Amino acid sequence: MKGQEDIRSLQLTLGLYVIIFAMKLIVYKLSGVIALLAEALHTLSDIFIAAFLLIASYYSRRAADRVHMFGYGRAQNIAALVAATLFVSFTSFELYREAITRLRVHESATFQNVRLAIGVLVLSMLIAAAPLVKLFRQKSRGAAAKAQFIELINDELGLLAALIGTVLVLAGKPIGDPLAAMVIATIIAVNAVGLFRENMSILLGQAPSEEFIAKLEDTARSVAGVMGIHGVRAEYIGPDVIHADIHIEVSATLAVGEAHDIAKKVDALIEPLLGNGICEVHVDPQLKESTQNIRTQQR
Repeated sequence: MKGQEDIRSLQLTLGLYVIIFAMKLIVYKLSGVIALLAEALHTLSDIFIAAFLLIASYYSRRAADRVHMFGYGRAQNIAALVAATLFVSFTSFELYREAITRLRVHESATFQNVRLAIGVLVLSMLIAAAPLVKLFRQKSRGAAAKAQFIELINDELGLLAALIGTVLVLAGKPIGDPLAAMVIATIIAVNAVGLFRENMSILLGQAPSEEFIAKLEDTARSVAGVMGIHGVRAEYIGPDVIHADIHIEVSATLAVGEAHDIAKKVDALIEPLLGNGICEVHVDPQLKESTQNIRTQQR
């Protein structure tokens, strides 16, 4: 199941983050390369974020109850939103501050064991690639796993920037070190803003694509007895889970029981498309053609 895959990926990522953080911090102390400190801070925030997303993944699997009648699926979006905030407020800000300070005094900076720093960065890139490949190969990902996937890409880009900066230090150009740290901070900030916007939209009740809405309509129309469709509404209530509301029109001469049977058939066809979501099917007598056309144009 996708939820189980997400949780296993997050667990693997969290364990690897702890190992990578320890390596970066130790080698920063040995080398004095600020790009490694930037990456260590980046990884430290990743540890807290991955742990938070993991908790949210467990929480989002809770069944619906009287307090949250559509379930807890949006818990992952909340976690991703908080993670995006942490990317900007903690990691990115701290890296900019440290990099700008070092940029002013880069000519007097001293470095040791630079080759060791390069080795650790290359090793970190290889380690971080394992969960990245695992998440990339998943056919679909929940919001928490998507957030983690983005952050793993950030990791690789940040590590690449740190590697280039450290190689420049080895080549006798110490300015490459603070510049690399600033690149890492920028990568984090840009991706965090995108992650924030995406999850904020879902929490505000983002609708699925127009193509998906059209698919719902076509599915409902395929049921014998459905004379028309109007009032189609849908929104995400969790990762790939949708709540839909649709009005079907049936002949005004049908008995209540017959109309109800048609609604049940529509519901049975639509609900599998909603990812364990809910479809509310309302039955109305067939509208006049002119009125139906007006509603279709307005929708």
